[in-house]
Parts: sequence; C-alpha cells; structure tokens
Amino acid sequence: MRTLLDLHYHPLNFAARGAHGKGKDMHGKRGKDLVIRVPVGTICKDADTDEVVWDFQHEGECVVVAHGGRGGKGNAHFATATNRAPRQATPGTPGEERGLLVELKLLADVGLVGFPNAGKSTLLSCLSAAKPKIADYPFTTLTPHLGVVPLADYDTCVIADIPGLIPGAHEGKGLGLDFLKHVERTRLLVHLLDLSTQEEGRAPWADFVALNHELACFSAALAQRPQIVVATKMDLPIAQQRWPEVQQLFTAHGYDILPISAATGAGLQALLTRLATSLKQL
Repeated sequence: MRTLLDLHYHPLNFAARGAHGKGKDMHGKRGKDLVIRVPVGTICKDADTDEVVWDFQHEGECVVVAHGGRGGKGNAHFATATNRAPRQATPGTPGEERGLLVELKLLADVGLVGFPNAGKSTLLSCLSAAKPKIADYPFTTLTPHLGVVPLADYDTCVIADIPGLIPGAHEGKGLGLDFLKHVERTRLLVHLLDLSTQEEGRAPWADFVALNHELACFSAALAQRPQIVVATKMDLPIAQQRWPEVQQLFTAHGYDILPISAATGAGLQALLTRLATSLKQL
C-alpha cells in the first residue's frame, strides 16, 4: 500500500457483531476482528486528545485501537449443585467506539527541497528510475514521489521529491503543509537553488533564507536538519554567469555549494558522493 485512499472513501469502520449463546451450553460466536491496512509511514492519533496512538514505521506492525465488548454470561454459568436451572444471566457489553486521525508521512533518507521549478523532479528522474511529472510551470509536483538511488559499494538511499515551497508555506499556503509534513521524516535535505530564475526580487541567497525560514516556522528541529546546498541548471548561460558570485556568497556564510546540471549530467557524481558520505556520518 502507498496511500490512505481506502480510508478516505470508507471513514466509518465497524467490526462484526458476536452472536447470542444457544441451548445445550453453547457459547455465542465471537465477532470477527476488523483489520484495517495502512502503508508504512502512517501515524495514528486520537481525534479527541491528538495523542499519538501508534507510528507505523515497519512492515507487519499491528496495534489494537478499539477493543470489542465482553460477552455476557448465560444461565449455565450460574448453575450449582443445588440450583441446576438458574434464571440468571448477564448481558454483553458494547465494544469501544473511537475517533482517529490517520496521517501518512513518507519515510525517506533524503528530501529534495526548493522553490517551485528548482529542478527537483528532473534531478530525481536522473538519479533514479522514478518518473515524476516534469514541466515548466509552478507546482508540477502535487504529491511527493520516491526514488531509490544507487550509491557506491552497492549501497542505496531513498530520495523524496517534495512539492515546491513558497513564502507562507508553514501557514498552509501553496502546497506548504504537504511539503513540510513529509520533510519531517527525512534524515538529510538537499536544498536546490535555481540560478537561472529572473523573477523580480528573487535571488539564490534570498530563496535559501526564505525556505529555511519556513522550515524553522514549522519545526525548530526541522530547521537543524543537515543540508546539502546545490545550484541547479548550470548548463544555462545565465546560471554560469551568476555562479562565481553565488559561490563566493555561500562560501562566506559557511556553505559548500555544489553546481549541477541534470540536463547534461554535470556534477551529479559529485552530488552522489556527497550524499553517500553524509548519510554514513548520520
């Protein structure tokens, strides 16, 4: 399973009822358990208290979220040597009823983050067999995509292409909440900066600061997540012209920025080497 679509269309779920006891000292049939399948990465919370009931991080995990009621006792239970036909019985009790919030957060080693059209989907398609939608308009990626990327020594990592960010994402603007909740599960961020953008008021360093501000507003822990800063679309003349100034600016602030071009493949091997090294250290 990869989505919560089944629960979306069937939000009310009931376990089967048990049966009444019968004559000849027979017990009533037990109600069959209701098992709801969810994908790995699902968080189950109590709808009233927002308390986390369970965080499914491994395949095969199972948790009971609502217990069935206890069965009643028939008159045979109260029979004694002196009272062989008692007219006494107890009713069964109803099962638990519970409201739950179920949320899916992808599990990935690396999250690709950046403004819309920074080249995240293109990079994922070059590094893995994933085929996300690629186009030259904002918010091409509407849901996160996962790709398995081969590293050195037969090792692999899972990279998530996260929907693009705009200022105000932590307040739900654009696809902000979709973006931020999935980034929480990653161990390492690859921060993509488009050096070819010519929009008024946009600059690589300003984009970098704005995105990190959104991360910090959503979660202080997320703002401290290790990052690899990458300059994209270096095959374009405008990006090549900006590169010396951008490199000097980021170096002055303590960031070792990597130049890449997904179109020509330049710099991709250096990025994979950096990913492998960083993940081993983490």
